Amino acid sequence: MMGTVASMDATSGETDHVAGEGIAANSNRSVAWVFVARLVLCTVCIPASAKYANAQCSARDELLLQLTHKTMPTVPRSTVTSVSDVARWKTITIGTFPDVSALLTALAGIGCGVGESAAAVVALPAFSVSAVRNVVALLTVSAAELGFKCETASLRQIYERAQQLGFELAPPEIAPQLRLQYLDQPVGEFLIVGMKPIRTSTGHETILTVANGGAGLILIGQDGRADAEIPVGSRFVFVRSLPTTPAASFDRDAPG
Repeated sequence: MMGTVASMDATSGETDHVAGEGIAANSNRSVAWVFVARLVLCTVCIPASAKYANAQCSARDELLLQLTHKTMPTVPRSTVTSVSDVARWKTITIGTFPDVSALLTALAGIGCGVGESAAAVVALPAFSVSAVRNVVALLTVSAAELGFKCETASLRQIYERAQQLGFELAPPEIAPQLRLQYLDQPVGEFLIVGMKPIRTSTGHETILTVANGGAGLILIGQDGRADAEIPVGSRFVFVRSLPTTPAASFDRDAPG
């Protein structure tokens, strides 16, 4: 992040992962510890843009608090037995930019923030944009709706269950494209993009989350290890099938 204090590099560089790994910490941590963590997270945010700093800190703080207390908000629905039980939530278009740089420029142009670990993922060769313009149908489902009854489930378990039911992992481009095309996201909503984790240069397995923490729209990274414990109220974005339909011929009248 721009302007990060050198002595705080380790803390600042891992704040996205702190949110993702918070669930693995002892559930008996005190509220005071969470309060101190929130202060540290915001203290290390010293970018040129105050608006961007507030958005990033707010999103990280909120996600950390929810993961620590295992209280991801959700509206209870019946258990899903097949991907056909889930209606299409939203459609987005991918392949609309010539390269990753152009996509990031578009996000910055409308004021959407990108967290440190998310930026690290997007900068890697493993992350690419589609060369073909396609429309993709997205589905959202919580881990609880996939049938998990405990407070948490591992990312591996969630992915395996989802794929057994017919959901498919999303191409990495889905995350920034969804951030760019989902500008009316409600405050407090965090959507984990069901994607293959990408290993950053620091060795962290990372997945991406589209968030509105209360101070702005942002794309953040979180723990993408197979054994990362995820609260079952967390909502995931999957695809019904990989994009194969050219955007020009997609049914424009279908609800998005």
